[in-house]
Amino acid sequence: MPRLQADADPSTWVAVTGSLGLRGRRHRKAAIRMLLSQGSRMMGGAGRPNGVLAWAISQAAPLMMRRADGRLLVWVWKDDPELLVVMAQLQDLTPQLRAARAMMPIEYDDTESFRGAYLGMGERLVIDLPPQPATPPFATYTWDTGAHLVTVTAVSGDRERFRTVLGAADALARSVRIIDDLRVGETTGVLRLDPA
Repeated sequence: MPRLQADADPSTWVAVTGSLGLRGRRHRKAAIRMLLSQGSRMMGGAGRPNGVLAWAISQAAPLMMRRADGRLLVWVWKDDPELLVVMAQLQDLTPQLRAARAMMPIEYDDTESFRGAYLGMGERLVIDLPPQPATPPFATYTWDTGAHLVTVTAVSGDRERFRTVLGAADALARSVRIIDDLRVGETTGVLRLDPA
């Protein structure tokens, strides 16, 4: 089954994916708190998330991501987890997904070309100053491989500092790739050489 992999610099990023138990718990909770407060502001709330809800989601998130089996990867900014959260997602490119992408708002047409190290040419959309003050700044990176859609989304909790960390989000998005386990039938009399 295809899944995602990336080269996230451990001095910059903390991986939320696979951080069960106490490992990464503080960063995971801070990132979820930031996303919940941004969601609350977008819905017209005060922007203060329920602490119990943030804790419950932070406990369930690693298990849900583990069930995604590598099709969903999440990182948070190491120095300030509430500053930046990056999520990479791999989806099967169905006709319904193509139709949903075609019906996105006109603001999503302002993409620019973006080259990934492994996925080739894709698109990047940066909305650093959304028209509504409650909407958080974000950047999305997308690659259409024909069979799959790879999407990397970076969401920030701080409009003023978003551009200062965008370069690190670009570098992380460039390193995303699809990997797959393929079974190779072995027959007698055939010598297989490991790649040099």
